[in-house]
Amino acid sequence: MNAELDYDLTPDQWEVLKALRAPAPERRAMSRFVLEALIALELAAIRDNLLVITPRGRKVLVRGSSRLLDVAA
Repeated sequence: MNAELDYDLTPDQWEVLKALRAPAPERRAMSRFVLEALIALELAAIRDNLLVITPRGRKVLVRGSSRLLDVAA
């Protein structure tokens, strides 16, 4: 796996990263601590006062999705 995109995220971080794909009005409340961690990792960002998933965050989410399936099984 590409080391640049290999993050050891917590289950809460994965859930928030997945939730960021939805339009802002459809999102539930998210943990500020988790959001700050994702922003620090450059997986999420604040643009025009909105929280968005970054291109890197999308890549991490897609690459990590196979690991998420293993956890769900």
